[in-house]
Amino acid sequence: MSDFPFVAVVGQQALKTALLLNAIDPRIGGVLISGPRGSAKSTLARALAALLPATAEGQRPPFVTLPLGASEERLTGSLDLQRVLTEREATFQPGLLAKAHGGVLYVDEVNLLPDPLVDLLLDVSASGTNVVERDGISHAHPARFSLIGTMNPDEGELRPQLLDRFGLCLEQQAALSVQERVAIVQQREAFDRDPQGYLAHHAEAQAALTQRIRRAQSALREIVSDEWVYEHIAQGCQQAGVEGLRADVTWHRAAQAHAAWRGATRVAQQDLDVVAPWVLAHRRTQQAEPPPPPAAAGAPPPAAGSGSAAGQSPGAGQPPQAQGQWGAMPPVAQPSVSVPSMTLPAPDAQAPRLASRSHATSARRRGQQPGQRRGHRDAPRPDWFATLAANRGHWPWRQLRYAKARSGQPVLHLVLLDTSASTLGEQRLGRAKGVVERVARQAYAAREQLAVLGFGSDGVTPILPRRRAPKALLARLDAVGGGGGTPIRQALLRAVRLIRQWRQQQSGLQVCTYLITDGRTRQPLAGLPSLGECLVVDTEQAAVKRGRGAQIARQLGARYLTLPAAGGPRR
Repeated sequence: MSDFPFVAVVGQQALKTALLLNAIDPRIGGVLISGPRGSAKSTLARALAALLPATAEGQRPPFVTLPLGASEERLTGSLDLQRVLTEREATFQPGLLAKAHGGVLYVDEVNLLPDPLVDLLLDVSASGTNVVERDGISHAHPARFSLIGTMNPDEGELRPQLLDRFGLCLEQQAALSVQERVAIVQQREAFDRDPQGYLAHHAEAQAALTQRIRRAQSALREIVSDEWVYEHIAQGCQQAGVEGLRADVTWHRAAQAHAAWRGATRVAQQDLDVVAPWVLAHRRTQQAEPPPPPAAAGAPPPAAGSGSAAGQSPGAGQPPQAQGQWGAMPPVAQPSVSVPSMTLPAPDAQAPRLASRSHATSARRRGQQPGQRRGHRDAPRPDWFATLAANRGHWPWRQLRYAKARSGQPVLHLVLLDTSASTLGEQRLGRAKGVVERVARQAYAAREQLAVLGFGSDGVTPILPRRRAPKALLARLDAVGGGGGTPIRQALLRAVRLIRQWRQQQSGLQVCTYLITDGRTRQPLAGLPSLGECLVVDTEQAAVKRGRGAQIARQLGARYLTLPAAGGPRR
């Protein structure tokens, strides 16, 4: 079935431009398209394939789709089973990475990609070479390609290591005007009625767009960048707080490609401004606008009336949106405080469990086995493909090969940190942050993963996306303020969705959940969702306790600890 033509997609000008820039210069590194369902993400990504100019040999660059259910062998390549059976010879059969060399590798729902495939993509995209050593063969081949990924943020986040590999990131909005909705439906119906006729109708426009891409590719080497361009990019990246220099390089390459697309010979301010949001969207750690270009020879003058040139400070005369709703207090900062007197066990270690009878029964029904943790090993299972390769097609088999045993279950520590206004007294939020830091150190020492969610100010906010536990977390924790209400139910529901998604991505993943809260919430506690193995750390310190932390632990069937008082351990 033919794909919908690129030029016929209604709207989505920013996404179209980003995809075309990557077609002009694949070194930009691909595009990540984040948006809700039905926002034409996949349609445009697939339609790009028909626009790619042919190579000198008359072949179009490949456009390869990586399905979520693909195996590692299909991605990297493996033994040619037919040659093993017929000629009894071990020969390499290329995988999807080899097929995508020089073109585009497309991943739909990339945030749901299993972790082993993500790790392989990271290694290959960093080196540009795919090395396969298994089943008695050793093979290496070039694998340079642009990544195009689509994802729905409601279904979970993307690992930061893979996120940074995408050169550009665009966040699509679901809001469409009535006119756009009508035009989209009409165009889609016309395509469905007569696909070939519809494609023929847009063939001329498609060919013109392909020719423009080819001209821009030819002109790319001649694009000139003045000194002020490099300074503007460096200052913009510094103010955005990006890590490393990948953003600087990508910004410059994307601006050059945009200049070539316009038919210009030099990078101008408009080229930098157009691509800046796409380069910084997934790398920014500080909310700051890119600075104006420094005064230098050849630098374009600032636009009249922009910024503070009109005699007003930025935002003058506008409502204070950053302060939230009227009457609401802004978040209050509270630095981390270490809690050296507290011994923090893992959720399934020996700590008091306040479990209800129904929870214990349901846990047995689900087949949970106590004590099944990092050291658990799967029973050895035969690797039939490796066995067949080792015996070169001989029957009966002379030797049996087994799949490589896992060294232990992968472990992820998920921390839910209460940052509501009720935690600000007696430095309880700061000491709760100290508990999070202890969890982070424990996970770092064991080379395990960590994710931290904060819930307060009537919302749930990611503090640390899922990743290998960092060596230091204090700076990130200290930047988290406290205030507002305690949306504990939303936080638990968010955690359940994330845990389900992570276990779909990585089979055998063990999630250790830590709920750090004082339990002071107006939300009902009945019917809280189960988090599996969970440890509740109660931060309530009042002389007359409400005891809701213990009630929450009982509802969750979780283990229970109290935060030590400021003067020493609490008994």
